Amino acid sequence: MKIAQIAPLYEAVPPSFYGGTERIVAHLTNALVELEHEVTLFASAEAHTRATLVPV
Repeated sequence: MKIAQIAPLYEAVPPSFYGGTERIVAHLTNALVELEHEVTLFASAEAHTRATLVPV
């Protein structure tokens, strides 16, 4: 399944400090990749993910 995730752009994914929404997006995105879904993450360029990252 092809899935697009869009994260808030003001914090990295996963966040360096506090960032509840960004932390959940990071865990969910990586879990979907582990389940062999085709995931694209739209987030800041500092994001670290197993999905395909599209820096915005």
